Amino acid sequence: MGRGYIVEEVVEGYLSKLCSQQAGPVTGLLIGQSSVQKDFVVMAAQTPQKEESAVAGKSVDKEWVSEHARQVSRMLPGGLSVLGVFIISDTDAKDTLDTLRQLVFAVENLISSERLWIPMDDDVTDCVTLHVNPKTRKTVCRTFDVKDPKSVAKPADWKYQSGVCSSWATVSCWLNVDMLLPIPDTRAHTQSMDECLKEGLKVWAHQIESGVCLIDGKKLPEDSELKAGQKRNLRQMFTAQLLITPDVQRLTDVIQPCGGSVSVGGAVHSRAFLHSNKPKAKLAEKLLKRDVISTVATRVQMLLEEPLISDEESKGSSRDKPETEQLCLPRRIFCPVKAAGPVCVCDYQFSDEGLSEMTERMREMLDIDAAEKDLDTTQEMTAEIMESDVSAEPAVETVEALEPKRNNYIGVAMATAAALLATAASMLYLSDV
Repeated sequence: MGRGYIVEEVVEGYLSKLCSQQAGPVTGLLIGQSSVQKDFVVMAAQTPQKEESAVAGKSVDKEWVSEHARQVSRMLPGGLSVLGVFIISDTDAKDTLDTLRQLVFAVENLISSERLWIPMDDDVTDCVTLHVNPKTRKTVCRTFDVKDPKSVAKPADWKYQSGVCSSWATVSCWLNVDMLLPIPDTRAHTQSMDECLKEGLKVWAHQIESGVCLIDGKKLPEDSELKAGQKRNLRQMFTAQLLITPDVQRLTDVIQPCGGSVSVGGAVHSRAFLHSNKPKAKLAEKLLKRDVISTVATRVQMLLEEPLISDEESKGSSRDKPETEQLCLPRRIFCPVKAAGPVCVCDYQFSDEGLSEMTERMREMLDIDAAEKDLDTTQEMTAEIMESDVSAEPAVETVEALEPKRNNYIGVAMATAAALLATAASMLYLSDV
């Protein structure tokens, strides 16, 4: 037998409900946490209906399933990820294997394209596929190594269990963010804004990965167990600190021509969940750092996806004078997953959105019926535009031998408390922090 999957009983009930409701193939995502020995599945979410799907017959839309996975991946805190896909179909399991293989590879390729953190050697690369027969309720579980294009299906053990994540540990932290990202000169057309910002974010992500992580105020050895000396039947929560030191770079590395810059500043809340099978400090640090990187990158990407930003970018070449504009990045809101212990999911709320829009997205993307009172809105404040010095600062026309900024705590971050703010300022040169 191949990999083992310990599955929350709630998932069994969810799949059973879909079996009784389905009128054709139903696809969806399996969500949980991987470990070297086994994986833990704590949630399942069906693919949202597409308007034209009513006339699409029994075909599976690979792009639609992949996009759903991309959106869901953004809503998962540290320690949770899309582990694979499921399909509910009365077609024989062997006949759906090729479809499942295409789906799981497409999902992983799209999700991994947005990751900025560097994969590690101990990362699990097997993704799970599950076929469920709606009449017999028989399940067939297979895995594929998504890092091997020639990977073939391997059998896996699928076992339901209650309270899978009831005793999972939670590690959380708040981090002040202060970075300056270049944007391209629209007249040069060498790189898109997305590409330039992604490169800048990668530099910042490397600083996060290289930072020192303190758990409950201590730098723990990598192999030390977080729960050592504590009762295992109690829910454990740990507070972490990330100490970040910007990379030391030469002047030639930090001065570059560009059409402008984006300054991202504020404070973010991150958290990670760790399965109860003797979680180590190394795992806690890895998952928490990845969540910090993902939540900041997701917000910047969401802002770029806003129609207003795209319009402004296209008009950029017609501007004759430097301009500065402040934009509020969305704040992070958490929602507990019922019957899943301390585990929660998250969403991002722009300043012009209400909580009802958050619950509607939870329902559409994760098939979760959450009430507004269930949402945890206390971890981050809504960002506010501060009428201040940044708009009054003159545009930088030339840059002499300037030292890169080293301060990770900026005025905007302090003034807006736990909120993120993005400032787009036209400049000819910048210091890449």
